[in-house]
Amino acid sequence: MTLQWAAVAAFLYAEIGLILLFCLPFIPPQRWQKIFSFTVWGKIATFWNKAFLTIIVLLIVLFLDAVREVRKYSSTPAIERSSTNRPGAYEHVQMKLFRSQRNLYISGFSLFFWLVLRRLLSLITQLAKELSIKGVFKTEAESTNEAAKKFMEENEKLKQLLKSYGKEEEHILEAENKKLIEDQEKLKTELKKTSDALSKAQNDVMIMKMQSERLSKEYDRLLKEHSELQGNREKRSTLCAPNPDPQEVSAHGLE
Repeated sequence: MTLQWAAVAAFLYAEIGLILLFCLPFIPPQRWQKIFSFTVWGKIATFWNKAFLTIIVLLIVLFLDAVREVRKYSSTPAIERSSTNRPGAYEHVQMKLFRSQRNLYISGFSLFFWLVLRRLLSLITQLAKELSIKGVFKTEAESTNEAAKKFMEENEKLKQLLKSYGKEEEHILEAENKKLIEDQEKLKTELKKTSDALSKAQNDVMIMKMQSERLSKEYDRLLKEHSELQGNREKRSTLCAPNPDPQEVSAHGLE
């Protein structure tokens, strides 16, 4: 094997080892993400795309060269011409055909595993990011659940306190309502008594007013009759009385 194909075979074995290493189940993607976040890989990442494209081109060229060699040594006319010229040429052609097929397999698998390795690295980094985001969401969900539980417990405590305060307030309100109802009944009875007394007093006042009016009328009538009687008596006394003797008048005055 030439140095060129020996390097390709070593590259193939390195690819297989890296793929097996990345597929180990006890190394999580977060660990690979931490390893990839080193400063060394950050410096290498600037040349990573160029190196990847260069290796892809080299492997494609080697694969096409191997395909050409296989087609060259697998054709029957070339084998017949070489066998007629030299007696040991057939074994030589078969040996070259074997080497070309081996190089074809090596270059083909190297190209395939190189693409698989690139895709595996991208999937590992993507999975690590998704798991980190999932972990953040999980912690946020757990914190929100704990906060919700605390809020629910506080809500239950507040409900119990409100119920207890509500019962006490209901008892107080019931007692106050009973007291107000009793006061209202007392006020109603007192108001009824006062209204009855007022109506009675009004009736007494009306009766006394009527009596006073009657008395005033009777008094006026009696005064009128008295004045009339007095006038008639004076008239009668003036008409019927004789002229008195002065001596009798003086004696009567002395008496």
